[in-house]
Amino acid sequence: MKLNIQNTFTKELAADPIKENTRRQVEDAAFSYVTPRIPSAPKILHTSEEMLQELGISKEESQGDFFKNIFTGAEVHPNTTPYSMCYAGHQFGNWAGQLGDGRAINLMEVVHNNKRWALQLKGAGETPYSRTADGMAVLRSSIREHLCSEAMYHLGVPTTRSLSLALTGDEVMRDILYNGNPALEKSAVVCRVAPSFIRFGNFQIFMARKDTKNLKALVDYTIKYFYPHIKGNDKNAYIQFYKEVLDNTLDMIIHWQRVGFVHGVMNTDNMSILGLTIDYGPYGWLEGYDPDWTPNTTDAAGKRYRFGNQPSIALWNLVQLGNALYPLIEEMEPMEEILNSFNQGFAKKYHFMMLDKLGIATHKEGDSKLILALQKNLRAIETDMTIFFRNLANIKKEDNESDAIEKIKEAFYTSSDFDSEVKENWHAWFKNYLIRLKSENATNEERAKKMNSVNPKYVLRNYMAQLAIDDADKGDYKLIDELYQLLKKPYDEQTENEKWFAKRPDWARNKVGCSMLSCSS
Repeated sequence: MKLNIQNTFTKELAADPIKENTRRQVEDAAFSYVTPRIPSAPKILHTSEEMLQELGISKEESQGDFFKNIFTGAEVHPNTTPYSMCYAGHQFGNWAGQLGDGRAINLMEVVHNNKRWALQLKGAGETPYSRTADGMAVLRSSIREHLCSEAMYHLGVPTTRSLSLALTGDEVMRDILYNGNPALEKSAVVCRVAPSFIRFGNFQIFMARKDTKNLKALVDYTIKYFYPHIKGNDKNAYIQFYKEVLDNTLDMIIHWQRVGFVHGVMNTDNMSILGLTIDYGPYGWLEGYDPDWTPNTTDAAGKRYRFGNQPSIALWNLVQLGNALYPLIEEMEPMEEILNSFNQGFAKKYHFMMLDKLGIATHKEGDSKLILALQKNLRAIETDMTIFFRNLANIKKEDNESDAIEKIKEAFYTSSDFDSEVKENWHAWFKNYLIRLKSENATNEERAKKMNSVNPKYVLRNYMAQLAIDDADKGDYKLIDELYQLLKKPYDEQTENEKWFAKRPDWARNKVGCSMLSCSS
């Protein structure tokens, strides 16, 4: 297995000297050198076929001992020096100071087919930033991250990726709900892949320490390798950089809202500088359409990171990034102008994204009212977001309101409980929707094809991931690959997989891992 290794990050930015993995504050450095923990009995459970190809690794090589050892931490690849990054951040709105990669170790940077990839192990042992933790990860959270990273990619959502999922052969003690009931769980390692894992928090740490020298070095490095069309290393370049980070973040959020994804932990240290979905912890997809839903038990009271609040939190986080970049710009007006563009940009992009989901190709006065009325109806009775929008494509211009409701009623969790007002509102909405469809030039078939390209049929619902986790705990890993193969084609019909196009089953409504999750890993 030959990889074209180019560790630019470690060459161009200040490093903490190689030391033991002791917990400490790290000054005047962007990262610390770390050696992964050697697992007792590593075993690769699953690999992403697409990521193997992206990195130029053959299927045969991925089944060999060298691959297994490198991507579980048992060996360090020749001519590489693994490291963990130092960063800070706001967690649940509060400044947390230095954080850093507490259980992530960057192995190397690889260039293949003119694409740059950073490879990172999550769960490979203690780092200088682990604080009181052991730097390891459990199988349940690793399965969720591995599957979701690849599922999001195939949904067309900007995301980090996953190369491999492995067991270490060790066990770790975890309290899954932080309720005083710790238990031993299987330890696992995921190899995450992205062009870069640099986060908002990487810039915040230098701002907090008034380290303008390293702040500038990090911004210049990020522009050089990931925004190379931005020329220069002066104030104007940094302003343009900030605007493009905002635009990329906005696009990511629009995609989250399009597919009903809830991140669950939108701390500033979990925000990618490239606008990628990063750090898959207690995430989830909307089952019943509820903008106030969050999958995170830690956030259950305040619901800061609820589905409907994700755009506002993204903007809040961008404000914090702006504060971090200010020492290089020292001019408020252009930064405020950039921030003020977010809400207007979101409103416009969200509007047209919703029209795409509704199969409406043109824009007319009154479309905003149609969207708002739909959102109100979706909340009035528990309605599965994925099923509703997917089945909406089955409606034809010549249908009446009753026909239309019949075609989407599968999305209702309690359709038999329609009261007169709910029925009346749905009939009124479909009456307006059908009138709107008749004003469109596209045929029923053309509209359905377009709608089915933006409204997925299959998403990684929490109960599906939990079924794979339950099987894996018993040593059966087949469902991991079954879901992986399913989610590679989320917009296809896949009649052989129709069982996964279903509402959350009743048994999963309040089951741990299916309704709410903690940050425990």
